Amino acid sequence: MILSISLIVILSIAVLSLFERVRPPGLIGLVSLEIALGPGGMNLIDPSLLSISDEVRLLALIVILMRAGLGLNRRIIKKIGPLALRLSFLPGLFEGFSIMIMAHFFLKLSLIQGGMLGFIIAAVSHAVVGPEMLRLKERDFGKRNEIPSTILAAASIDDVVAIILFTVFLGIEGGQDVGIGMSFLMVPVEVILGISLGAIIGFLFSLLFKRFHIRGTKKVLLILSVAFVFHKLEEVLPVATLLGVMAIGFVLRERLPVTADTIAGKMERIWVVAEIFLFVLVGASVNVRAIGDSWLMGLLVILLGLTFRSAGILAATLGSQMDLRERLFCMISYLPKATVQTAVGGIPLAMGVAYGDVILSISVLSILTTAPLGAIGIRLAARRFAKNQLGIDSVFSSTLFLVVCKCKGCSRFVRSRRLSFT
Repeated sequence: MILSISLIVILSIAVLSLFERVRPPGLIGLVSLEIALGPGGMNLIDPSLLSISDEVRLLALIVILMRAGLGLNRRIIKKIGPLALRLSFLPGLFEGFSIMIMAHFFLKLSLIQGGMLGFIIAAVSHAVVGPEMLRLKERDFGKRNEIPSTILAAASIDDVVAIILFTVFLGIEGGQDVGIGMSFLMVPVEVILGISLGAIIGFLFSLLFKRFHIRGTKKVLLILSVAFVFHKLEEVLPVATLLGVMAIGFVLRERLPVTADTIAGKMERIWVVAEIFLFVLVGASVNVRAIGDSWLMGLLVILLGLTFRSAGILAATLGSQMDLRERLFCMISYLPKATVQTAVGGIPLAMGVAYGDVILSISVLSILTTAPLGAIGIRLAARRFAKNQLGIDSVFSSTLFLVVCKCKGCSRFVRSRRLSFT
């Protein structure tokens, strides 16, 4: 395992350095590298490392969501709440049910099997979207309508909805008596429980950190360990723990802003390592050979599903303050698939579901097409669509003000014009 880890780190740093020079997102290089090194390629990764890949990827996702939660405050929550809720349901439902119908006609799956495929593919990837949105938040892109925070919050619930509906269709296929109405009712229950428990944990952490002096590094290790244990509650309770992780960070930011800044800084350093292993292990989990002969029709189904997802985003953003460019940015940000598809794409085949091989192949195809497309699209669209907090005119004015301030003999002019530049 040590040899595999060393190989991954050396090659990943080389790939990231190369991609920094040629500008495409580094995750594309990392995923491609590990597809080549993994079982579907040269098979150079130690199986013992692959056996813990789910836990390593989960730890990286918790780092992403904790950083996102630490970047929230009460004003942002009030601003994005209703829109984030609509974005968490409508796009995924549009995509999942449209794929269910199209898979029935184009791939000859039953509607139940199509539903399984639809809601495997409908889940957006935190692994791709999370780091990109955090990068944009740090640069104040989309600040006017808090677009990155909205997408991060909505994506967490989007995954919950998709996994629940996939489980419903899987149960129906297996002959279980599954109450669809009750499953839908469980979604808000999971969300409320997740946020509530996360807020309680964050509150307890704030009391602990006020009462006892603990080094910043130990605080981070304690928070990550508790968050990891908290996530395991999903196995026994209906809890949206990923939202709960964000709630922990939010409560810490509200109650201990200085401590939250320290923790956020250390989380950013941890992310340097976590990013490598997150995308490397996602790539190593993808078996390109599983695509088979269904790639052409599968690609058509995926593209049509994304079209309906975009329609769902338009419907969700009706009545919001977003302009057309910002809505287009949301559509592009919701393209990537990777995390859920890697985790559950093979379940129907493992359970002996008819056409399980087709479901797996389309799941893999969705990762290979949408993850790089979405990652590149987010970066390109951010430059053109996402608005800076100050806006172009204000940035120009502020720059001009700074230039004027540096000119000798202009202090009287600066004092008289100060208000017009702010």
